[in-house]
Amino acid sequence: MLDAFSQHAASPYFESRDGELLIGGRSVSAIAADLGGTPFYAYDRAVMTRKVRELRSVLPAEVEIHYAMKANPMPSVVQHFCGLVDGIDVASAGEMDIALAAGMQPDLVSFAGPGKTPAELERAVAAGIVINMESALEMQRIAGIAQRVGRRPRVAIRVNPDFELKSSGMKMAGGPKQFGVDAERVPQILGEMATLPLEFWGFHIYSGSQNLRPEILVDSQQKTAALAIELARHASQAVRLLNLGGGFGIPYFPGEKPLDLEPIGENLRTLVPRLKAALPEADVAVELGRYLVGESGVYVCRVIDKKVSRGHVFLITDGGLHHHLAASGNFGQVIRKNYPVLIANRIGSKHREVASVVGPLCTPLDLLADRMELAHADVGDLVAIFQSGAYGLTASPSAFLSHPAPREFLT
Repeated sequence: MLDAFSQHAASPYFESRDGELLIGGRSVSAIAADLGGTPFYAYDRAVMTRKVRELRSVLPAEVEIHYAMKANPMPSVVQHFCGLVDGIDVASAGEMDIALAAGMQPDLVSFAGPGKTPAELERAVAAGIVINMESALEMQRIAGIAQRVGRRPRVAIRVNPDFELKSSGMKMAGGPKQFGVDAERVPQILGEMATLPLEFWGFHIYSGSQNLRPEILVDSQQKTAALAIELARHASQAVRLLNLGGGFGIPYFPGEKPLDLEPIGENLRTLVPRLKAALPEADVAVELGRYLVGESGVYVCRVIDKKVSRGHVFLITDGGLHHHLAASGNFGQVIRKNYPVLIANRIGSKHREVASVVGPLCTPLDLLADRMELAHADVGDLVAIFQSGAYGLTASPSAFLSHPAPREFLT
């Protein structure tokens, strides 16, 4: 019998059968057996597909969806998104290689990052992808490569606007930032670019991430559009791509509600005609990572010991912060909060206890759940941490204390 268990503060995207979590229709114990044990990350491709479809049903048809693969660069995940989205945004030459190997056309891949090495720029020019330039020096380096190899690379300018995405989990713009070219300097950069063997492609304006307030996202998109129209007046070539950035958040903690997409879609339905009138050759895109993949992933580990210390129950698992730094509260949280966690093979159990879930590392930071009410668990039971599809394994110190790496599985 299938039953939803969102009432257990887990996820509306997953179901259970006979008290056990299902991921992609398969039980966690069956997945663990097939993988040869725990810990592991499991990602449900159906959830990814659903997220993209939900977006497309609300956004104007003219707005492209780009996947920011830094959120989850697992090759099979990227390959799945290649069939769903209109572009892939990468943050290293390694990610570029994954995107191209997954089948994404080079002209649909863009490369951002404040510290691209000369070797990475060489590879990007050779691959024919769009390079989001972050500084005047980077522009000169790309131009030097272009002159040497006889190519005309496509480049966009990553702009650091004079506004930020308020109430965002991570602010990427406004004030002094290592990201992009300050907006007031962009006209000068555009003037210099006109004399170089570079094909101007457009603007990349990314203000922040993990925002659950649609009115703030609407305000940011309006300001971004106005800024792009103003900056385009200084360009010697037409804008071909305007990347409005993302910032769409997902709920992680108690009291947080899913992002309401309707106001965002309504705003873009008004904004896109203005952009098309001012920038007739420009494709308009939103760049999303966490929003597309975050809710599709579950991190699963196994209880290997259970102890009571001065009246407090600790479930000690074979997973930890070395696999899932974000869930430990050490990746962007100011005040630590618990991710949605449950005992994956005891869903619906009425036998409850307050416990902390900790990993095997010799540090008090190795805390996956702090004093949560969970189903009573024993050694051998499975712990599931939801909202784990983005910034999980690759954002964690997997070499810390030399424990084995977790497996990854796409269902």
